[in-house]
Amino acid sequence: MQRLFVTGISTEVGKTIAAAIITEALEADYWKPIQAGDLDNSDSHKVKRLLSNSKTVIHPNSYALKTPMSPHAAAAIDAVQINLQNIKIPVTNNHLVIEGAGGLLVPLNENDTILDLIKPNDKVVVVSRHYLGSINHTLLTVEVLKQKGYHISLLFSGDEHPTTEQIIRDKTKSPVIGRINEEPIFDKKTIRKYANLFRNNLELL
Repeated sequence: MQRLFVTGISTEVGKTIAAAIITEALEADYWKPIQAGDLDNSDSHKVKRLLSNSKTVIHPNSYALKTPMSPHAAAAIDAVQINLQNIKIPVTNNHLVIEGAGGLLVPLNENDTILDLIKPNDKVVVVSRHYLGSINHTLLTVEVLKQKGYHISLLFSGDEHPTTEQIIRDKTKSPVIGRINEEPIFDKKTIRKYANLFRNNLELL
């Protein structure tokens, strides 16, 4: 069984939609270890609403913080300390999709970052969205992951930008799962469409 860790090159790049699509494609379980803010409409809630399959289990957050900001700061407001020992991977016989928070080096506390949540055998999906600076952010993210020895694949999000995507492909040499285009609405039907498009590439990771 695979564990796929979904991270982004920044915040608001489409990680949750990407995670929902991957979860649907593999009929995997889903887990967001740390949720900061929007507890009544969290990423776990959003993913659950977008899935069509009946196999997925949504596992509870290890930390559910009230304020929508970096986990270390949100934790301080809630007067808690994020401790990696309290973040235990859910026990499952299914594939597991894990969604990070923000980018790879977002701090969890004084010492740890999102990167420290990724286990050695996890396969990492980097969600890249085009904006001014996104090439740099993508290459830096991939480089850090390569230095740690992770298996990396890319998933582009948003309108196609061929020159940006090509230079990222050329420089990272990482496999590309596909691209999630801008859509009028992301609902179960749209998620299912992309799940069907990406399934073969995901199964080959």
